[in-house]
Order: sequence, then structure tokens, then C-alpha cells
Amino acid sequence: MIRIDFHTHAFPDSLAATTVPALEQKSNVKAALNGRVDSLLASMDAAGIDQSVVCSIATRPKQFRAILNWSSTIRSDRIIPFPSFHPKSDNAPAEIEEIYNQGYKGVKLHPYYQNFFLDEKRLLPLFEKISDLGLIIVMHTGFDIGFPRERRADPQKIADLIDTFPNLKFIATHLGSWQQWDEVHEILTGKNVYFDIAFSLEFLDPDKAKEIIANHPADKILFGSDSPWADQLSAINLLKGLNLGHNSENNILGLNAKRLLSG
Repeated sequence: MIRIDFHTHAFPDSLAATTVPALEQKSNVKAALNGRVDSLLASMDAAGIDQSVVCSIATRPKQFRAILNWSSTIRSDRIIPFPSFHPKSDNAPAEIEEIYNQGYKGVKLHPYYQNFFLDEKRLLPLFEKISDLGLIIVMHTGFDIGFPRERRADPQKIADLIDTFPNLKFIATHLGSWQQWDEVHEILTGKNVYFDIAFSLEFLDPDKAKEIIANHPADKILFGSDSPWADQLSAINLLKGLNLGHNSENNILGLNAKRLLSG
């Protein structure tokens, strides 16, 4: 049975040695891996994971080209890069088009590291472009462990966005919104939005996690670990500990992701 981790991070070898310790200090989280692609592949082997989506984040507009070029060097049957553009880039529409033209399946955005709020009107043309091209968008949602608690991408903002763009393939990470799970259950469950489970089961009461999953479309829950910040095998074991049943586990661990990536 295929296993796909839809939410991982890695860095060029030349940057990993400094980037991971800096982010560990910022978030007060000890990474499970060193942030290199070879370490991610070894982790995948240990956890029985077939493919990982590697999500990059352009923290400045000028990083677009370097991220896109690096994505092409790590791309393989097992590593599926999701490049990033910066929403404040003057060339953002063309950059989205270039990501699509190079055959990538999606993009990653992060409202804290890229300093935006999901409901800013200036972003609407960018979301429209992503939707029209059929790209997947992996969006950090909810609070972030390394930042003050600003409501940058909360469940209501997500609901409003997907109402505006009903065909947008939107992945709300961290089971809909990190540490805003009561609102996820009230506002987002049942809607046309994907949830990944990255870095959420570690913090969430199992019964609450099961309640959210049970009330959401079965084909719209994706496995994610947030590696290197969490261990992939441990994330699988947390999912298995929910005792969702064989079919649900298989869908979450890979079948839902396979269908999404094939669409």
C-alpha cells in the first residue's frame, strides 16, 4: 500500500547546517532530522514511505529562482518538490505560471514567514491564478509555534477563500489550523478543503482528532509529518493510534494523496 508524506521540508546541503539550528531556536523544537534530502530519504526508508512532498518557502521575493532551480535538482520518483513564490513579488503571476509550466504539482505558502494575511484582497488574483491552473496549494494554517499568535490564516478566512474559489485545491495544514481545532470543527469540517495531519496529533486530544476526521470528507485527509520537525515513523504511529480502521488509514497514508497528485 502506497504511503505519501504530503508535508515535509528540506534544504540545500549548504544551508541545512545553519538553517535547521536557527529554526530550532526560533520555535524551541528539536528537529528529528538535519534538514538534508539524503536524511529525508533515509527516514522514508525507515518509515516505509514511498514519496514525500518537499515544501519550500520563499521568505523574500528574490528567493523564487534559487528555490525553483534547487527543486529541479531534487525532483525524483520519491521526492515531489512544491516550490514557492513570495506574494509580494512584482512577478508573482508569472512565477506561478513558470512553476506550472515546469510541471510541478503545487506550491507552498506560509503567512507568517511571508508576512501576509489570507484575506488580503491583493492576494485574490494570485489564488485565482493558482486555481485556474489546477495547482495544489499547501498553506500553513492556524497559529505557528515560532510566532506571536496572530490570526493570519484561521478557519473562517479559509472558509471564505474556498467559497470564493470553489475549485481551488487548498490544503489547510496541521489538521485545518494549528491550535484552532475547535474552530476547525465548527467552521471547516465538511467543506471542500483538504487537511493534512502534520504536527497536530502530537498536540491534540485523540478523541478530538477523531471527531474532526470523522466529520470531514474521507478523501480529503492527507498524511503529513512536517519532517524534519517531527519523525515520520512516529507520525505514522500517532495516526495508527487513533484506530480509524484499515480503509481510513490507507486513504490517509497515501491513497488520497495519490488521487490528488494524479488530478
